[in-house]
Amino acid sequence: MKKLLFYSILIFIAELCVILAIALLTPDKKIPKYDDEILREMALSKGLKPVPASFEKLLELVDDPSNSMTHKKIALGKELFFDTNLSKTKTTSCSTCHSFDQNIQNKGTMLQMLTQKDTKSTDCVACHLQDQSGVDRFTFSQGDAGVEHPYLLNTQTILNTAFSKHFTWSGEVSSIKEESANSLQASHKMNITPQELEQRLGKSPKYAQMFNETFKDGISFENTTKAIEVYAKTVVTRGSYDRFLEGDNSAISEEAKRGLTNFISFGCKGCHNDISFGGQTIQRFPLREFANIYNIKPNFEIIPQIRILNREFPFENNGGFLGKNREHLFRVPALRNVTKTSPYFHNGAVAKIREAVNIMAKHQLGRNLTLEQIDEIVAFLRTLEGEIVDYKKGDNK
Repeated sequence: MKKLLFYSILIFIAELCVILAIALLTPDKKIPKYDDEILREMALSKGLKPVPASFEKLLELVDDPSNSMTHKKIALGKELFFDTNLSKTKTTSCSTCHSFDQNIQNKGTMLQMLTQKDTKSTDCVACHLQDQSGVDRFTFSQGDAGVEHPYLLNTQTILNTAFSKHFTWSGEVSSIKEESANSLQASHKMNITPQELEQRLGKSPKYAQMFNETFKDGISFENTTKAIEVYAKTVVTRGSYDRFLEGDNSAISEEAKRGLTNFISFGCKGCHNDISFGGQTIQRFPLREFANIYNIKPNFEIIPQIRILNREFPFENNGGFLGKNREHLFRVPALRNVTKTSPYFHNGAVAKIREAVNIMAKHQLGRNLTLEQIDEIVAFLRTLEGEIVDYKKGDNK
């Protein structure tokens, strides 16, 4: 019996050595270094294009004839986006969860939530209230009156959603207008009925004038969602990556350029593509079975006993959300300003961007990145940080 145990352990060690030897003897694929012009053309050819610098160029890409982006409609949408009167308790606005106001004095609701004993915030919030992130930096969203999301989902950024084709974590919503209507009515978000919203707005002479100047039929729930949509389409960011694509070779560091090369060569751009680096498709996550934990125990058999401790995700799935149709299908998040939108993944389970990159490499690409490669990719992601474009000032280069 002892001999069988000894041989079983010996075979297990031998198999482990073979696996390690293969890993060590298999050379890593060398990632070529491209000069700036080739790297720029490569990024553009993969659809990783810059954010438009002018309002006219933005209109060419995102304007919808069924809900045209006029300046009056945008101004109305901005008023509505920051108005707490659109929530049942009159304490929550769209900007409460989708925050990008750099004036710390306008963070009243968020600061109040931080002081509550039962808040589910992370340490990220306290230090990053002034970031232009388009999110609340909480682990999961809290709506009007502090009501938690039933699936404990993390807030997705509103920034650069003008370029998205899918919305919400399941990706089942196809427009900002539709998502605005859902958010206004959802009990865990704004929790207001169309009738109550119209009554409140109708009491405001300012809104009566603005709606009448913008829409033929004046104040309505439908027109409210239309105005919010066109305003949200203008909330886009430009940064050093855009300047690099437009010819400024010194706009990003050599480390970031290697990160961009990795991003393209490793296959990240397959899902994180287009201007917003995401939001275009619904994909399975995790794609690869790295999420399983293997519990290997020597036993009295020739082959060691291997028991799989199944996990749905490479992190604890608080809230139990499983994506579209409970099939692990998720909207691919947009990566612009991603370094400012922690914590990460659908339930905010991962606090650090480096860990998020490592998880995605393992579970989507099947790659074990070196620390240097992770640092390079993070350096590139930092070039996607940017300030919200003020299109009223003309071109923003």
